[in-house]
Amino acid sequence: MDQIVTWLNDILWGPVMIYGILVVGLLFSILTKFVQVRKIKDMFTLMFTGEKSEAGVTSFQALTMALSGRVGTGNIVGTATAIAFGGPGAVFWMWVTAFIGASTAYIESTLAQIYKDKKNGVYRGGPAFYIEKGTGQRWFGVIFALAAILAVAVLMPGVQSNAITSAVDNAFNIDPTVTGVIVVVILAFIIMGGVKRIANAAQIIVPFMAVLYILLALVVIIMNIGQVPEVFALIFRSAFNADATFGGMIGAAIAWGVKRAVYSNEAGQGTGPHSAAAAEVSHPAKQGLVQAASIYIDTLLVCSATALMILFMGTYNVNVGSADGELVAEHVAGATYTEFTQLAVNAAFPTFNNFGSAFVAVALFFFAFTTIMAYYYIAETNVAYLVSGKTERNATWILKIVIIVSTFYGAVRTSDLAWKFGDLGLGLMVWINVIAILILMKPAILALKDYEQQKKEGKDPVFDPIKLGIKNATFWEEYNKDKK
Repeated sequence: MDQIVTWLNDILWGPVMIYGILVVGLLFSILTKFVQVRKIKDMFTLMFTGEKSEAGVTSFQALTMALSGRVGTGNIVGTATAIAFGGPGAVFWMWVTAFIGASTAYIESTLAQIYKDKKNGVYRGGPAFYIEKGTGQRWFGVIFALAAILAVAVLMPGVQSNAITSAVDNAFNIDPTVTGVIVVVILAFIIMGGVKRIANAAQIIVPFMAVLYILLALVVIIMNIGQVPEVFALIFRSAFNADATFGGMIGAAIAWGVKRAVYSNEAGQGTGPHSAAAAEVSHPAKQGLVQAASIYIDTLLVCSATALMILFMGTYNVNVGSADGELVAEHVAGATYTEFTQLAVNAAFPTFNNFGSAFVAVALFFFAFTTIMAYYYIAETNVAYLVSGKTERNATWILKIVIIVSTFYGAVRTSDLAWKFGDLGLGLMVWINVIAILILMKPAILALKDYEQQKKEGKDPVFDPIKLGIKNATFWEEYNKDKK
């Protein structure tokens, strides 16, 4: 079984996937005329506008719900891993991937808004919804929904909870079982309250921890301000194979930079659109732009904070070796990748004993916990897509029990096979979603042009799918009828 799963993951997450996502992002950047640059002001101002309603949440709440899934262990562990195996140059390629991926996030999140539904009094949407409505093929949407539920409800929560209990155990010597119980009790309280409680929790936890984490990185940078030119020069030299220490590693730098950026910011994975659809906005492009900003926040801010702390303090150690004729970097420091960051903070504040381990443990607790919250919301949305009525209510209760059990099980015991199964489900989600948004990108591009035209006319953009020739946007058709 292990060999079969590994083989499938090698196919799903091979070079075609990694570099294909870059090509897709570049295509969307060109077709939108680099919306991630032209509309950067709108991206950040729109997140603070809009009102929540009985059915929807504010743009900011939808943003933080998406960030709760994006800002997680990947920002700490993933970034450290990228540096360990790809050298400092991997950081540059993470930045490039985030820049290009912002256009992909715009496309998928705008599609989620265009084709969203109102079910049981709340907005629902995501890849399964826009795949069915955009292509007319329900089986296509069902495959995505099933892969999403398997990945985010069964296979992946345990990986996040295990990261929490391991970090807390290392920093505070607290038994994983105790931490696991605390995690699932808090999780149960939040998810039992539905979408609104998840949104309310996310809008408080995610900005607080992200800002705190970035501020800590800024303190480390200020303390080492004289090294700023040197560190950034190292990143760029390593990225283009111009550094003697990391010579011959350009392939590894690109591969690991792209992999970890995609894993962290999730552009193209189809996870972010679920929360994007929940926002109460007058035009789909508005939330598409807000979700594009989340890619910048995740990678350019939070991942960069981790990378710069590690590089400033020098708490990484790579050894250029050869494997199958290719130059690779091997981690030889004797520390786990989480400890790269812990060691960096400890080194920055030597007078505060074990401060780094404690701070990173707390950061991981909140980052990973909010990721589990996001997983539940994604799974719940796909359950709502598959079934309705009493069946949906029963299925949702079963889902809550399943995610609580898988979270606790992972907290006290995890396995490499669980990681691989999680990657398998996630990989399937990515392939289905990327194919879908390539097929369905036209409505998202039309929505952007319509948004820009109305802005030029001095209007607050309002969406009318019939006017634009977009079919099956049934929510908006009914919405506009009700407003007349």
